Amino acid sequence: MPTNLNPRSQTSAIVLTSTGSTSKVAAALPFGIYTGSVAFLSGASDQVAYVYKKLGGDVVDIELTPANVYSAYEEAVLEYSYIVNLHQGKNVLSNVLGSATSSFNSKGNITSGPTGSNLKYPRFSLGYSRRVGDAAAAAGGFGGTIPQYSASFSPTKDVQDYNLQTIIKSASDSGVDVGGDAINYAGKVGNKRVIITKVYYKSPRAMWRFYGYYGGIGVVGNYSTYGQFSDDSTFELIPTWQNKLQAIMYEDSIYTRTSHYSFELINDNLRLYPTPSQYGFDDGLNSRIWVRFYVDLQPYELDGTTETGIEGVNNLNTLPFDNIPFKNINSIGQQWVRKYALALCKEMLGQIRGKFTTLPIPGESVTLNHGDLLSQAKEEQQTLKDKLMEMLKETEYVALAKQDQEIADAATNVLKVTPLPIFVG
Repeated sequence: MPTNLNPRSQTSAIVLTSTGSTSKVAAALPFGIYTGSVAFLSGASDQVAYVYKKLGGDVVDIELTPANVYSAYEEAVLEYSYIVNLHQGKNVLSNVLGSATSSFNSKGNITSGPTGSNLKYPRFSLGYSRRVGDAAAAAGGFGGTIPQYSASFSPTKDVQDYNLQTIIKSASDSGVDVGGDAINYAGKVGNKRVIITKVYYKSPRAMWRFYGYYGGIGVVGNYSTYGQFSDDSTFELIPTWQNKLQAIMYEDSIYTRTSHYSFELINDNLRLYPTPSQYGFDDGLNSRIWVRFYVDLQPYELDGTTETGIEGVNNLNTLPFDNIPFKNINSIGQQWVRKYALALCKEMLGQIRGKFTTLPIPGESVTLNHGDLLSQAKEEQQTLKDKLMEMLKETEYVALAKQDQEIADAATNVLKVTPLPIFVG
């Protein structure tokens, strides 16, 4: 019986076919993330023919199976999704810090929480800057994300010093103030420090005197009141901010001076001037000193009365981004996927051929090109990733804003030398 010296393959019994089969794609995938997409199954099947032609399968046998190509195609789509999601995460992170996050399974798909966030264009909200502003507002007693509370106590005759920490903690523990009324900071103080932002005696009535007892009649310019006007009277036009500052200063004056009381606050100790006497205060609510405060919370501590965003997104890892659906990858992305899958297939082929290095044949030996395949594959993969990340960086929101500015500046410069049309009737 004659010996066959020209076998179909001198390297492997495995030879890549010239076409793939959509019906066999799903079973060959390691993760199976996109098996529900008909377009993905079709793309993976078509990738076999692309690899077959690009690697010269019609000239020299390719020691790969269609399953290897399907697997490379899935990895290429996931790599594309990873890079694009990473770019979009950097784009939006500042504006979504503190927002709701999601839960994920081992495949990176969302199991609960917001979905589709990586396909949306979020509102610009000065996210991190606003959080800094919230902290400043809280420290100044104007709100922010830390709840502000109001407490009161009744001064005692001949007692000048009062420990506000002790007074507020006692009310928080009991749930009622000195008048027996329920308070909204019950149980919230405990051993936490309280930060006092304002001390006052009577409710301010700045509007009564700021515009005068007669509703502002005769009030001009810098709020000097004239009984009569003469020919040389001067009326001033002043900016609105000056009026606002005057109102604030007037209100602060009424908080203390109108009541004939002043105070000194050192740490949590309040000292009243002069020392309270039996004639110093009115009856009822006006017999109290009021303070506004907030509880000094730990950075990750929830208060429960104000939405703070502590348990939401805090970095790229907690962004509610799942794998990009295959239907949302356009022609630009799909061409990148094809090329990257081809590079992965080339790498697998190099790994396979590297296991043999040289093969003996009758009267000769064959040296395989695994080294060239591996180096080319690695270089092609890195080049594809670098170009994609470079392109995405050029389209970050900050870069787009600068580009819009350049376009606007260029258009303005063109208009400067453009003759304006004159209408001739």
